[in-house]
Order: sequence, then C-alpha cells, then structure tokens
Amino acid sequence: MCQVTSVVPIAKMVGSNRIVQGHGIVHVLGDAELPPQEEKDLRRKIVQEALDTLAREAGTP
Repeated sequence: MCQVTSVVPIAKMVGSNRIVQGHGIVHVLGDAELPPQEEKDLRRKIVQEALDTLAREAGTP
C-alpha cells in the first residue's frame, strides 16, 4: 500500500512505509487554482510517483 498525503510526519508516525507527498491539505491530488490542463498534469505526476513507489520494495528510497 502507498499513502499519498500532505502530512508526511503523521503518515510516518502511524507506520506507513510507502509515502508520497501530496500537494496540499484540501486538495491532496490537485490544485483548484491551476488551469485544468496544469492540474491534470500535477495529478498525473503525483499518481505516477505513487505507482513508482508501489513498484519498489517497502522502505527503499
């Protein structure tokens, strides 16, 4: 499992071993202030990072 969050210290505190930094508290996988295409690109980048993290062994950078 991979946790996407904007509050990494809490994810570490509860024991998550695969953590991806999200964008913000309210919009973890996006930014409502961005134009639609830029937000889509941001979302794609975060989700791709989460998928790459899942592909690695837990605990490796």
